[in-house]
Amino acid sequence: MAYATVAVLTFTTYTFGGLLREQVCTYMCPWPRIQAAMLDEHSLTVTYNDWRGEPRTRHTKRALQEGKTVGDCCYCNACVAVRPMGIDIRDGQQLECITCALCIDACDGVMQKLGREKGLISYTTLSDYDANMALSGAKRINQEGDLVWDTSEVRPIALHEPVEKRQSSVAHTSLKTFIRPRTLIYIAIWSLCGLALLAALFLRDRLDINVRHDRNPLFVMLSDGSVRNGYEIKILNMKAPPRIFELHLRNLEGGQMNLAGEAQTKWTKLIIAVKPDQLRQIKVFVTVPRENIRLGRKKFEFYVKEIKRAEQATYTAHFEAPRT
Repeated sequence: MAYATVAVLTFTTYTFGGLLREQVCTYMCPWPRIQAAMLDEHSLTVTYNDWRGEPRTRHTKRALQEGKTVGDCCYCNACVAVRPMGIDIRDGQQLECITCALCIDACDGVMQKLGREKGLISYTTLSDYDANMALSGAKRINQEGDLVWDTSEVRPIALHEPVEKRQSSVAHTSLKTFIRPRTLIYIAIWSLCGLALLAALFLRDRLDINVRHDRNPLFVMLSDGSVRNGYEIKILNMKAPPRIFELHLRNLEGGQMNLAGEAQTKWTKLIIAVKPDQLRQIKVFVTVPRENIRLGRKKFEFYVKEIKRAEQATYTAHFEAPRT
């Protein structure tokens, strides 16, 4: 079984991670769908700024000498080469984009070498992108039922100019991008989830009991007419110090207990010591005298309590007896 498990995991990891990487991210991973559902026009996302990069050319100096308008994109394709999904961010937002931002780093490196300002590919919002595209002279055209920007008429904004000389109308991300009703609602929801998890962590029980009834036999008739049931009890101590517990029976009239191997001595309670951060498993027999036996199944509780503190736990079990 172990070898089969290792073989299956190896095969699936190699297939999904080695052969089908892009297909897994595109068709199986839920992240692109979740990301798309949570984005709006004011959400920051990885964007190629056409208003600055178009028209593209590999021969900027020659184009400028000829009086042509050129953008900052030099067609180096560094942004495509580094992306694990193999997509081109210059084609716009795509489902396959996992927002790794490797294209931003690659493009910034190229811009730095060319002596141009970083940010040709950057985190920006759709609203800022649309505002800058309109400022650059681009027009919207109908393409297969969708309105898209026609980049052929883009006049690059403030290219090859110091930042202080830029047009003040160029839209940039600001604090207002983050402080708005939608983000505040998201923050409130995630904060409540975090507080709920912290509350559950600090208020959780540090004591747990689990009981399993013997399946075969369900009960044993003893020579004196009493009935005995067997139970496997697990007591979990979730604290650092060792702890001592008392194990009692509730709602089982006349019921007594004894540990496996101590059949001669029966008790109404048992003292159980459990080591730090450990689970102790014991086998317990519960015996009910003949005069207290009720036919069929009876519900009762195992009740465990720490001796020095008030922490306690219960488990509802069943006592099996003859039905006739």
